[in-house]
Amino acid sequence: MSSTAMKIERVAAFSDAAHGGNPAGVVICDALPGVPAMQALATEIGYSETVFAMPEGEGWRVRYFAPAMEVPFCGHATVALGAILAKRGGNGRFQLRLNSGVCVSVEGDISGSLATATLLSPPPASRPVTRAYLDKALALFGWDDDDLDSRIPPAIISAGADHLLLALKSRKTLSAMRYDQNAGKVIMEAERLATISLVCSDGPQHFHARNPFAAGGVYEDSATGAAAAALGRYLARIDWPHGRHFIVSQGEDMGIPCRIVVDLDDDGRKGIRVGGTVRDIL
Repeated sequence: MSSTAMKIERVAAFSDAAHGGNPAGVVICDALPGVPAMQALATEIGYSETVFAMPEGEGWRVRYFAPAMEVPFCGHATVALGAILAKRGGNGRFQLRLNSGVCVSVEGDISGSLATATLLSPPPASRPVTRAYLDKALALFGWDDDDLDSRIPPAIISAGADHLLLALKSRKTLSAMRYDQNAGKVIMEAERLATISLVCSDGPQHFHARNPFAAGGVYEDSATGAAAAALGRYLARIDWPHGRHFIVSQGEDMGIPCRIVVDLDDDGRKGIRVGGTVRDIL
């Protein structure tokens, strides 16, 4: 399917003012194309994710594709979609039905030249990591237990998609992250992970993050809203003192600054609010 067959919006979500942001393709259709066509178009576009949306009742039916796979939920593409829907039909909250049948929402707001959007994630969850799997993941990056921040234990965290969370003691270690993409793909596929979420605390309400996305055919994602949502609930679960609000700075080590704002209305059991600014890609 050629990219000329339908209009593709290209925007960067979670931008840092007029800079950076994670590029996303947004395709709004009267009816969703078949899976092979959507996968082919997402591969052609080449961004970490492209979202396809069609009207359904009073809301929208959505699916997300990375260059190498369909993903169950994508935060930055949802935020991108929220801004595009607001541009097309006015500011408001838009209901979205995921491929799993779970419903989420995104609020889009256009104020002059500033576009912002905030999603409400699927209900988050987490589960322990086996020692054997953790050892494989650490070996992928050349790390060991001494590199981890013991205040935030490793876990598989989810808010629409699964991520392995590894919290690091040192910003320098995070910045120096390298791994073999083929080996990473094998490890991620073993637990059906969307990404590996690598974070480093810079105080209770600020984290630096990097997210290898080898399973999706992408070495690294520059802003990962779904992982930020999952992190929000996990931090609440371990009584991290973020006061129901924190910022994730991601993409800095890629030269693509991104800023993700995370808010919990309560303890985050029903969903996490994740938002930021959106800019057009010219």
